[in-house]
Amino acid sequence: MITMKTIKYLFSFCLVALTFAGCVEDEKDLNFVTNVEAPTEVSMLFQVTQDNTGTVTIIPTAQGAYTFDVVLGDDTVDPVSVENGSRTSNIYEEGTYTVTATAYGITGLETTISQELVVSFQAPANLAVTIENDAAISKRVNITANADFAVSYDVHSGEESATEPVTANIGDTVSLDYAEAGTYTITVEVMGAAIETTTYTEEFEVTAIEAPLASAPAPPSREEGDVISIYSGVYTNITDVDFFPNWDQTTLFNEFDLEGDTMLQYSDLNYQGIDFTSNPVDASSMEYIHVDIWTSDENEAIISPISTGPNETAYELDLTAQQWTSFDIPLSEFTDQNPDVDFADVIQFKLEGSPVGGAIFVDNLYFYRDPAGPSPLIGTWRVASEAGSLGVGPTQGTTNWWSITADQVIDRACFLDDTYVFGADGSFSNVVGDDTWLETWQDGVEEEACGAPVAPHNGTNAATFSHDQPGGNLTITGLGAYLGLPKVHNEGEDGMPVNNTITYSVTMEDSDSITLEIEAGSGVWWTYKLVKDAAPPSPLAGSWSVVSEAGSLGVGPTQGTTNWWSITAEQVIERTCFFDDTYVFGADGSFSNVLGADSWLETWQVDVEEEGCGAPVAPHNGSNAATHSYDEVASTLTITGAGAYLGLPKVNNENELGTPVDDTITYLVTMADSNTMTLEIEAGTGVWWTFLLIKN
Repeated sequence: MITMKTIKYLFSFCLVALTFAGCVEDEKDLNFVTNVEAPTEVSMLFQVTQDNTGTVTIIPTAQGAYTFDVVLGDDTVDPVSVENGSRTSNIYEEGTYTVTATAYGITGLETTISQELVVSFQAPANLAVTIENDAAISKRVNITANADFAVSYDVHSGEESATEPVTANIGDTVSLDYAEAGTYTITVEVMGAAIETTTYTEEFEVTAIEAPLASAPAPPSREEGDVISIYSGVYTNITDVDFFPNWDQTTLFNEFDLEGDTMLQYSDLNYQGIDFTSNPVDASSMEYIHVDIWTSDENEAIISPISTGPNETAYELDLTAQQWTSFDIPLSEFTDQNPDVDFADVIQFKLEGSPVGGAIFVDNLYFYRDPAGPSPLIGTWRVASEAGSLGVGPTQGTTNWWSITADQVIDRACFLDDTYVFGADGSFSNVVGDDTWLETWQDGVEEEACGAPVAPHNGTNAATFSHDQPGGNLTITGLGAYLGLPKVHNEGEDGMPVNNTITYSVTMEDSDSITLEIEAGSGVWWTYKLVKDAAPPSPLAGSWSVVSEAGSLGVGPTQGTTNWWSITAEQVIERTCFFDDTYVFGADGSFSNVLGADSWLETWQVDVEEEGCGAPVAPHNGSNAATHSYDEVASTLTITGAGAYLGLPKVNNENELGTPVDDTITYLVTMADSNTMTLEIEAGTGVWWTFLLIKN
């Protein structure tokens, strides 16, 4: 609501603004007013003349203030109006006064503070001055002065370039930022209303912070196959790295320990190598180099990856003093400048100081790539029930030693109905049923035949999988977990893999067929063809609409409530253009909003002046491709696509502005039956929407 008080201050604001641009008469949108906050950081500086007259100058300041009302605290009846940036003066008798300032913003929002003012014609006494180096900011000194009979104090920093003192109220803190560390003569002069002032002087050593006080930002969790770490406390680092090789540099090296977090410290830096020539890195499948660097001064640095040749390219690092600066550098930044830099064979990094002689701290140096997204393996697979679907030979891709025949396919039906289940959460399980194919290497098995599964290869133990999609590798980890034949692993054919881990090469032939290859010891190559079981049809597949009845959508402060607003029977009739909108879930994972010629529009949408039926407004007009993902276990439904939504287009997980992050909205879903579902979504903290949908 825009009150008369608001109009008063808007009018005043326009009068001032006319000097520059004027108030535009045809501007109708005053919604910006509701976003303006009350003034902050309100304070008053008192300055008193040293002449026994009691003349005090009051300087009010605030962020976001247009004007102030100052109540002087003496017998003056009316407050004094002071514009921001101005001051007022008053003559006080000796005594203690409470001075109050009310700061007004352009909308009339206000903030009030009160400060005590002591006016005395006695000289300041019992002076106590505290001078300290700031614990967090380099070369900053904090000074506080307290004294009886005092109003304010001046601080002279002792720097030759500082000709004017800094003034503060008695008891407040002054912070001085020095250009250089060193010893300075700091003078504090304390003033009251008396002619005489009191002075304090101290020789003080200003110190610089030369090392970080906090660790570098923690790297995010990444899949093992998505990162190659040179130096980090979070990821597994490569071995055989020399962080201080002798390259005739002047640089000094130390591994700095910050409360258990180690980092590389290079001082007096001209250039410095990081050498892993004996263990070259193949980063060709990575996309970025990440590094965190801290410096105490205005130094810059240069980083160069070096491949065999040597071939290198430099990248300038723009550092910010006294804080960690993080860099995520695309590998293309280097190869575009020098195509000879081969990220399949990286052997070194080089760091350079700019200018020479500074110091840097280095942490979290690694290659990485963006996550590949959900593995296409998620689902249930089995060895194809056909001749040639598994076999063994002396080289990769060959099966000339043995390959399953058509007759064996029939004999080993108990093997070919075994399934391998890859979960979206990274879980893996062997589902072998009551019988599977047994071989004589297993305990208690005297002949090859179908029979009850033998532990540990019976699917009873928890297991996980990791799919390195760019690298084409699939790793299964867990006691007794396997793909194809349980005896085959990377070291041999005895069913006893090292660390209960087996890695296969995987080739996606299409979305429903893969080829697995594994060398079971030197020169023994097994090949399997796996096919994906068809996923059960989604219960959402089809066309849905919000139920055309009172209470079918609403909003409230907690999940499941609609006490703030719920659609009424009259609104159901009024909004038929909304209730005929449909939400179509395709069996292939596609999603579309089908709105027809009109839908319900609201004023948050572009060029919509009033709520009502009208032509759908982009991007919420169903014109963009979208997808859906339904997780029955978690009871969540995720819609992804520009302008795609369920219920109301404005509602998403962050706000009610129709701007979801990454064009993605996730709803909680409850299926009452195959034709009815309830959607719930928290649109920002404490704003819960509920929609009841019915299948058409």
